Amino acid sequence: MSHVEVEYKNNQCHIRLNRPEVRNAFDETMISEMTQVFGSLAGHKDLRVVSLQGAGESFSAGGDLNWMKSMVNYTQEQNLSDSLKLYEMYEALSNIAVPVVTLVHGHAMGGALGLIAASDVVFAVENTQFCFSEVRLGLAPAVISAFVKEKILPRDMARYFLTAEVFEAQRAFDMGLIHDFGGLSEMKELSAKTVAKIAKNSPQAVRATKKMIKNLSSSTNVKKMTTELIAQLRVSDEGQEGLKAFLEKRKPSWLEAPLG
Repeated sequence: MSHVEVEYKNNQCHIRLNRPEVRNAFDETMISEMTQVFGSLAGHKDLRVVSLQGAGESFSAGGDLNWMKSMVNYTQEQNLSDSLKLYEMYEALSNIAVPVVTLVHGHAMGGALGLIAASDVVFAVENTQFCFSEVRLGLAPAVISAFVKEKILPRDMARYFLTAEVFEAQRAFDMGLIHDFGGLSEMKELSAKTVAKIAKNSPQAVRATKKMIKNLSSSTNVKKMTTELIAQLRVSDEGQEGLKAFLEKRKPSWLEAPLG
């Protein structure tokens, strides 16, 4: 991969956007690589958690200018094909079965906010600048909107989608777009600790809980879904092991098992 770095260690996958010379801006190659990486994680049954960061001075500046220039003469059909690929990248990230912990710094512009919204836990360096910048270019934050709406209220979408104003970590936190913010070293440490905490929890329960969270808003029968889930987990191997380990004051087997 030329634009994305991937490292698997101790049942964790660490992904880094790696186009620092253009602040990790998206182009066709990067979108394809990210979609491939995110989609490939479905096959890693031992995976427990994913971390996502950006190399260099910024998390991501959104769309690459040279890539955007190449689209000026695209037909509507070509633009539709391109937009579908972009949506599929965010969808692949959102559909990763395990939690995604994202660390944001520098700039998070335009499409980069789609990556943030599709993540499960997000931390930001306090001086990070955020912007839904699309309307400045005569466009709309259309593709990312399906993911952003799950994190912030319509009133905040209206303001920041329509004004394209820059906002900082405090405002992103107040809106619910990120979970915490602070100094660079503090956020790196918090991100690493969060990844480690998730990796220590029951792998089956973590996957089931992430799926439940995603399904709560769309389920036609929340009562049935949630009661059946807890019943299934209680009689599962990991559910039984977790309860026995707690009662016997020992570590559960998933912590004793060798990490890949």
